[in-house]
Amino acid sequence: MTTLQAAPRPEAPAPLRDEGRIGPRATARHTGALVRRNLLRIRQNPESMIDALLMPIVLTLLFVYVFGGVIGRGGSRAQYTAFLVPGLMVILGMTIAMAVGTGVNDDFRTGVMDRFRTMPIARSSILVAKVVVETGRMLVAITVLLIVAALLGFDFSGRWPGIAAAIGLTTLFGTSLIWIFMLLGLTLRTAQAIQGLSVIVLTPLQFASSIFVSPTTMPDWLAAFTRINPLTHMADAARGLALGEGPVAGPVLWTVVWSVGLTALTAPLAVAKFRRKTTN
Repeated sequence: MTTLQAAPRPEAPAPLRDEGRIGPRATARHTGALVRRNLLRIRQNPESMIDALLMPIVLTLLFVYVFGGVIGRGGSRAQYTAFLVPGLMVILGMTIAMAVGTGVNDDFRTGVMDRFRTMPIARSSILVAKVVVETGRMLVAITVLLIVAALLGFDFSGRWPGIAAAIGLTTLFGTSLIWIFMLLGLTLRTAQAIQGLSVIVLTPLQFASSIFVSPTTMPDWLAAFTRINPLTHMADAARGLALGEGPVAGPVLWTVVWSVGLTALTAPLAVAKFRRKTTN
């Protein structure tokens, strides 16, 4: 008489290999492979580039033609465009970074990370690959912004070195924001929670800064906050580098300090949080 045997239970995905056993060269190779994988996903799903391609156009046209006549009162629309474009670089960096948080959260919810858990790859390579790809999307968005600005009359003659420096500094600052939103994506439970918290925090920071208007037009109490706002430092630095107007050294120094400080604080926390989530 034969006895029925219980079907074996499916094994849980194995945790990622201990990163301490993976050397820097292997980690770099894993990162490169994951960057390629993410780029292929973008190629297969071009809709994921909509924010990087359309957001610069929408924001520029909205503020220049809808609000430019009022906000830029006392100057021409071309002058306000020149004032606005460096600030919009900061906005695009935040927009791209915000999408990273929801993307990481969705990867856990849809089971993508379960596949990575079965692969002998370094944990940090998964997050670093996302940072690299999203930084590339950020550069695409800034490129579209500059093309639109040129069509609206922005004068690039003799400004290319400063504009290149502004792009580099904006990318550095935007990368630090990516780590912040990645940590949020690993900490909060839903994409809606990430988006809600991001809007609540970032909206006051955006408008209480020098991105859209000069702080000299604000009440004293608001101008005091604006002067310590990291977005003001970034916008002033980009504006000084790209236009050659206003102070440059101070805003650039503060932007580098904010970028390095935020990355040093949030990147290790994000990697540690990711390790815990992928080993449980």
